[in-house]
Amino acid sequence: MKVIFMGTPDFAVPTLKALYDNGYDVVAVFTQPDKPKGRGYKLMPPPVKVLAEEKRTPVYQPASLKKEPAKAVEIIKKYSPDVIVVAAYGKILPKEVLQSAKYGCINVHGSLLPKYRGAAPIQQSVLNGDEFSGVTTMQMAEGLDTGDILLQAKTPIGINETSAELFDRLAKIGAELLIETLENIESIAPKKQDESKSSYAGMLSKDMCLIDFSKDAFWVNKHICGLSDWPCAVTMIGGKRVKVYKSELVEKDSICGKAGEVIDEKSLTVACGKGSVKLTVVQVEGGRRMSSADYLRGKPLKKGEIIG
Repeated sequence: MKVIFMGTPDFAVPTLKALYDNGYDVVAVFTQPDKPKGRGYKLMPPPVKVLAEEKRTPVYQPASLKKEPAKAVEIIKKYSPDVIVVAAYGKILPKEVLQSAKYGCINVHGSLLPKYRGAAPIQQSVLNGDEFSGVTTMQMAEGLDTGDILLQAKTPIGINETSAELFDRLAKIGAELLIETLENIESIAPKKQDESKSSYAGMLSKDMCLIDFSKDAFWVNKHICGLSDWPCAVTMIGGKRVKVYKSELVEKDSICGKAGEVIDEKSLTVACGKGSVKLTVVQVEGGRRMSSADYLRGKPLKKGEIIG
């Protein structure tokens, strides 16, 4: 089967790798343009491009498909693909592209559709305290994640699992589900999405970052987990802005204190509106990411101190 792949970030890499590993003929790859990164703003290729070039697959990086669909279709038709596989490409596909392969465009989406259509489904599932997440393979349509469902795979979300950790797990699950979908493409009966159950997961922003310790510990923990690794939850400690990448829910009803009060200075456990959380991985403004134990060795806190 001849495949054109469209994807950009790390989430898409396992799916592309699975296509190569399972003997699919990946004839071309579309990905977003290189972007400046780091202090020197050096142009860096997307992760998908790196893998594609290792495999010597032709790579295309149009700024937009929607503005010049004819150019994209011309490239696609040159390769005569049986299917176009899309995983976190990050660009809208016009109707002409959606209809340019025998089996159309199949998307690997990081949620159990119709729940969490949109840009940040994985983070939203963690932020909302969901018990389960998953991956959907979908026959793409013109609407935003509105196409017919092909296959789905469900997985539990750990109580302290970050969205970054869930990303990695769902990327692998999605790769396996995509191969299963392609292997059974002739026999799968597409299923219409239930519009009454749909929800939208919009883009995250830095306005969401500040931790509110007055909330229940469960939600404080989910806020930290859901925003890791980006845009990342933050709090103020000793007048310094501190990013919090990981935390753990403390299951001890006897531990209490004012919201934001350090109740265990050895483990950076902080009281919330109800219950408490242990901050386990932090980064001081201008510093490096480290364990809270390492942080406390250099910047010890006193029991009863208020942060936030």
